[in-house]
Amino acid sequence: MNIVRRNRTFHIVRRVPKRYQSVEKRTQVWISLHTDSETVAQQKAPTAWAHMVDAWEALLAGATDDAEQRFAAAKELAAARGLRYLPASKVATLPRAELLERVEAVTKQSGDAAEVEARAVLGGAQEPGIKVTRALELYWTLAKENTIGKSDDQLRRWKNPRKRAIANFVNVVGDKEIAEITADDMLDFREWWSDRLEFEGLTPDAANKDLTHIGSILKTVNTMKRLGLTLPLGGLAFKDRKKGERTRPPFSEKWIAEKLLAPGAMAGMNEEARDVVYAMVNTGLRPSEIVGLLPHHIHLEGDVPYVEILPEGKQVKTDDAERVMPLVGISLEAMKRHPNGFPTYRFKDKISATVNSFLRENSLLETPKHTLYSLRHSFEDRMLGAKMDERIRRDLMGHSLGRQRYGNGGTLERVRDDLAANAY
Repeated sequence: MNIVRRNRTFHIVRRVPKRYQSVEKRTQVWISLHTDSETVAQQKAPTAWAHMVDAWEALLAGATDDAEQRFAAAKELAAARGLRYLPASKVATLPRAELLERVEAVTKQSGDAAEVEARAVLGGAQEPGIKVTRALELYWTLAKENTIGKSDDQLRRWKNPRKRAIANFVNVVGDKEIAEITADDMLDFREWWSDRLEFEGLTPDAANKDLTHIGSILKTVNTMKRLGLTLPLGGLAFKDRKKGERTRPPFSEKWIAEKLLAPGAMAGMNEEARDVVYAMVNTGLRPSEIVGLLPHHIHLEGDVPYVEILPEGKQVKTDDAERVMPLVGISLEAMKRHPNGFPTYRFKDKISATVNSFLRENSLLETPKHTLYSLRHSFEDRMLGAKMDERIRRDLMGHSLGRQRYGNGGTLERVRDDLAANAY
């Protein structure tokens, strides 16, 4: 670093690097270090030169045709000059001395560099509008707290419906700037979905999910980017009059005993998938919870074998879903065959599809509305029929109690005994 004294003040004296010659008309720059102490000058020089380079980089970035990048570069260049970026309307109201300081910064440049400088220090850069597809890109970062603890597969399943919703919206309305989205645009999108519901036999839930995801994305970007927009998102949801009719029914105890657990009934299913089914029968655990078990979550030694449902390697559905589940009957035997869990299906969204396909093809679904998940409802009904305490039932299902929890609930031994009395 070449440091010289001029008029009692030390300066950096360096040639302008070739990279910046398009935005810097000088071939050599003198940068004041504002000190008459050579020791202090040596200390300040690296930072002062770094600031000079940052300013040149911002000038280069400001020469782009990308409006968003150009606006960001303007803010960075203003900061490199020790100024705060202000729009032109506010620059015009600055005290005379501050205004002249900004004008002087522009007059030191020429050509394209002067134009870039003016955008930065005189507020000529226009803040770009955020288009719908750009809003989705921003959303991944702005909503990152929603992804903490998700496995790769959970993250994929979280992102995909949001990508699909935005793609559908852009296909119908276009990739408009958020500020330009009108109530008519949203009604056009709703009408497009209405046609699909009628002609494709889709459920209102499919349309409402798209509307929910789009609303969440646009609201989050509007809030976090401080856009101050009034978004036309209300009153768009479809009523789902048949939703109650589509609730998955439980398997009857007779069907479980005589069909699902009949000798050889599931012999054609691969061993891991079959034992996931058996593990579910006496635990009511969600399929994703069973296949998400890691080896150290499975405790088969001691008087009460059990598994732990923990947010490790994945998210659990809710805080209440973190729980301990005793193992009894065929569920215990299934876990003994898989003390390390189910690696084929771990953190992958395919166990339900695999099992449901087999059950359907082998006439093992009690009705067309039944699915693998119906075993969870069966487990809950069996606990209710056995008159198990509500607190214990909710703890085992991973459901909210609806009030503050006190104490630890039932002991593992008591819960194990209650479950064993009605186990398969």
